[in-house]
Amino acid sequence: MEKKLNRYSQIIEKIFEKKYKKGATSIHFEREDIVRIAKEIGIKLPKNLGDVLYSFRYRTDLPESIRVEAPDSMEWVIRSLGKSRYEFSLSSTPRITPNKLLVETKIPDATPGIISQYALNDEQALLAILRYNRLIDIFTGVACYSLQNHLRTTVTGIGQLEVDELYVGVDQRGAQYVFPVQAKGGTDKVGIVQIEQDFAMCAEKFPKLICKPIAAQFIEGNLIALYALEMGSKGIGVSMESHYRLVSPEDMTDEDLQAYKTRKLIRL
Repeated sequence: MEKKLNRYSQIIEKIFEKKYKKGATSIHFEREDIVRIAKEIGIKLPKNLGDVLYSFRYRTDLPESIRVEAPDSMEWVIRSLGKSRYEFSLSSTPRITPNKLLVETKIPDATPGIISQYALNDEQALLAILRYNRLIDIFTGVACYSLQNHLRTTVTGIGQLEVDELYVGVDQRGAQYVFPVQAKGGTDKVGIVQIEQDFAMCAEKFPKLICKPIAAQFIEGNLIALYALEMGSKGIGVSMESHYRLVSPEDMTDEDLQAYKTRKLIRL
């Protein structure tokens, strides 16, 4: 893996170096630039060119030579501009990470054992856990239904994108929602670019529904972080965050239940 990331770093670093001008806040490039630069510096291209970009969006930081060109409190991210077109762009919140001071909420684990046993990867396991434990319903306070998982679609100005799972829901008023859910396992991180794409997808595909993007991430073991994202005057931010620990029913104590009775209820 280290060898692959080094190879990716050389390619992305060279693209940035050739196109960056001091003071620029966005730098356009195309997929063809990846091919051209790899050939120029004598690097064998990966079969999946998209993995070069995915790596820096969700797995690892951009090379130091790129990061130092960002102003204080800003970082470079890679955004899609349409088919095979991208840009380096400055963002104040490139990735979302768990609040280490947030209290946990215990939830009796309803995941079938056979699902836990045969889930092929962390992301698949996390999506199954969300579904079987009704964590999206619990988190949002809305009755939710899984509409489709691994939805691939195209959006004007962005191109192709993928949503890990798409829920729709209805609250006690009768208001209807769409919840695009992005799930991250292992060392992958929730990127703000994905959330921007979710907002754009909702606006184009579900304009009549209330769009509330949600990100889910394993913190450790059976501890899961859920984030509700909102678009504000300063861009995208976390409007609500909860940490749920899945436990056996016998691990739910009377003290836990008493504490949850008096906890302040937060709604979307």
